[in-house]
Amino acid sequence: MVIKNIHALICARSGSKGLANKNIKLFCGKPLIAHSIEFALSLPFVKRVDVSTDDKFIAEIASAHGASIPFMRPKNLAEDDAKELDVWRHYINHLENSGQKVENLIVLPVTSPLRRKSDVIACIQAFNNSKCDGAVCLSEAHRNPEFNMVRLSSAGRIKLAIQQKSNYHRRQDAPSYYDLTTICYVFRSDFIQNAKHIFEGDLTGITVPKETAIDIDDETDFLWAEFLAKRTCSSETE
Repeated sequence: MVIKNIHALICARSGSKGLANKNIKLFCGKPLIAHSIEFALSLPFVKRVDVSTDDKFIAEIASAHGASIPFMRPKNLAEDDAKELDVWRHYINHLENSGQKVENLIVLPVTSPLRRKSDVIACIQAFNNSKCDGAVCLSEAHRNPEFNMVRLSSAGRIKLAIQQKSNYHRRQDAPSYYDLTTICYVFRSDFIQNAKHIFEGDLTGITVPKETAIDIDDETDFLWAEFLAKRTCSSETE
């Protein structure tokens, strides 16, 4: 696997609404952000891990766990409606304006502490082996919009989320759908610089087990992820 000039970025703004202080909440004994930092530092092709944050306390914790803080994120990129793609673009621009060439970027969200190294490396390999704009990790969707997902009409009537092309009587017969996970995002920087949305690009990716793909958004997600993490650690020591 040949990876040239890949930068690792972890984004961690303050002001989480779903779970207060999510990025620094203790998860299995250490701040949640520390898990992503230590994971990134363990990747063989990553020599430096940068954190983009608007919060000095988050920056201090991130630095203490081995991350670099190249700047403090502007407030307009830390608001609830700020686009993640704009945050990535701001990071690339900052580095390139300081003379550092960024060819490829891997983003490792704080909210996915159960990611596996084998999956991230496989995603990198998928990206590296194809002439695409980016690679992501997917998990099989629990519900299918052509079978058991519905929407409500303005009159309060229930309709399928997506009209069936055939009459499916079993979920297994319907086309497969997948959830986009937050395990990692791998993209060419020139694509990030010009895209308005990641799905404008030519994407590839891999599928991962759903138990590794939990995206922590609220307290329930946090407790479930921590339960699974502790269960995994316990089984590995038995």
